Amino acid sequence: MQYQVTALSGNGRRHLRLEAAHADEAAAQVRRMGLTVLAVRPRGSLSLAWPARRYRFPLTLFSRELLALLGSGLSLVEALQTLAEKESRSETRKLLTQVLAHLYEGESFSAAIAHYPDAFPALYVATVRASEKTSDLPEALTRYVAYQEQVEAIRKKVAAAAVYPTLLLTVGSLVAIYLMGWVVPRFSGIYADNLAQLPLGSRLLMAWGGFIQAHAHLVGLTLLAIVAAAVYALRQAPVRAAVSRLLWRIPTLGERLRVFQLTRFYRTVGMLLSGGIPVVTALSMAEGLLHPELRQRLASATRDIREGKSISHGLEQAGLTTPVALRMLRVGEKSGRMGAMMESIAAFYDEELSRAVDWLTRLVEPVLMVLIGLLIGAIVVLLYMPIFDLAGTLQ
Repeated sequence: MQYQVTALSGNGRRHLRLEAAHADEAAAQVRRMGLTVLAVRPRGSLSLAWPARRYRFPLTLFSRELLALLGSGLSLVEALQTLAEKESRSETRKLLTQVLAHLYEGESFSAAIAHYPDAFPALYVATVRASEKTSDLPEALTRYVAYQEQVEAIRKKVAAAAVYPTLLLTVGSLVAIYLMGWVVPRFSGIYADNLAQLPLGSRLLMAWGGFIQAHAHLVGLTLLAIVAAAVYALRQAPVRAAVSRLLWRIPTLGERLRVFQLTRFYRTVGMLLSGGIPVVTALSMAEGLLHPELRQRLASATRDIREGKSISHGLEQAGLTTPVALRMLRVGEKSGRMGAMMESIAAFYDEELSRAVDWLTRLVEPVLMVLIGLLIGAIVVLLYMPIFDLAGTLQ
């Protein structure tokens, strides 16, 4: 079976196609080439089965606990043994035991965890590898935990902002379905003898209500199929890429998305530079966080920086800066604190992102309420319009 492997070398990311019996064997082949495996996936596979839930190693919790044990005076091996012994989940305990086995064989900690890219991403491995040169693993773990907390805070903020609009849309849709599937057919029976005299809108509404009542199972299965197909489609990379391109073409939203991606990019590169990773390697490792269009620009910027141009110049020429970011990058180059300055840029735009999310939430919620209110109101008015007409005739 063929596998598509994304790996990291000294010159940046590489995409390899390999023939292997399974994914672990493909990853092992790439590691024997001296490369760091970032992702392994079957090539050309399109399974219609629902994707199984994958085990996720609690990396941030592991880092916090390891940091606490190292701070109490335990050695790295003793700390890992302690974490493996107290772990109740078999998958996590097995993984830690395997990492310990590599350490017993004489491998460094970074080399040991590099065997398990699904649990320890390339950013984590690179951070640990850089700390081994200075024998300052606790500082590296502290930096990575802080980085993950900042990223998670942004993710939670965006998710929280989406909860109320999603709930509003769901409840409004259920109310509309209830009206069309239960209330409208009841009124259709009342108006059965006078359907021809009803206004056109009311006749269409009654027809739809009757169809839904007569084919309730078919309509329900169709709605479920549409929802399932939409969820499945959004799980496919080409569909997500197409949706992303569409969103990026929206003027205001596209600029916000660009700033959001640059914020993640600056934070990641800043953390890597603070940990001692060379700038070209750091840029290559962070390219996966960017939109494909920005990724092409980053390749151009990386090429300029490799040729000796300054970081600020390379990123500016590639369109990967903002006016604020450009000034701060130049200050970072003069002070020699580029890593800290990139993290400061990310912190600055975190505040702007927070304001943008609040503004978007305040805009979307009333718009959704108005649209749902108009939809439900239109159904109710069309239901009662014949009664209003009859009351006017009697008067």
